[in-house]
Amino acid sequence: MTLEEFERLLNPIFSQAYGYALRLDRGNVDSASDLLQDAAIAAFRGRDTFAPGTHFKAWFFKVLTHQFYRNHSRKQLDIVSLDDEVEPYLYNMAASRGFGDELDTAQVVFDKMDREMVLGALDELPDEFREASLLYFMGEMSYEEIAQTLEIPIGTVRSRLHRGRKLLQQTLWKLAESRGLAEEVSHV
Repeated sequence: MTLEEFERLLNPIFSQAYGYALRLDRGNVDSASDLLQDAAIAAFRGRDTFAPGTHFKAWFFKVLTHQFYRNHSRKQLDIVSLDDEVEPYLYNMAASRGFGDELDTAQVVFDKMDREMVLGALDELPDEFREASLLYFMGEMSYEEIAQTLEIPIGTVRSRLHRGRKLLQQTLWKLAESRGLAEEVSHV
């Protein structure tokens, strides 16, 4: 693959890749830029591992994820107990506040939040849940593409996304409460 062919494949996904790098580096713009540059160089050097006709985006995000771990020593995974919370958390919390069944509670609460609040909540997720969630929500990848990118079984992707959503719901509800958004919504 020539440099021109590589750039032609990379350009359409560049902004998504930068967004993913930024979230991996928890909002550090300089570090995310360096990470993306390092990943692009590593991907070009390893371009012979890309199989033409396969999904370039999934391949590049895998390179980007591996580069992140090369740049940052992998920390011990956070142990998070999810057994204490009843599913679905946002619905139950809203019901306890007197929301009616006719409201799509999550949508009402999310409509009151700005993008930065949601991204901040994503940043608080433990790494293994954050990676899968970022690829799904920001990278708009399928479960299969996430499994390929993170080199994990698809069942693990489903599990991490499920747990990541539960943790995200908890964090977003607490955020909504702390900013008074839950109170505003309950008076609708």
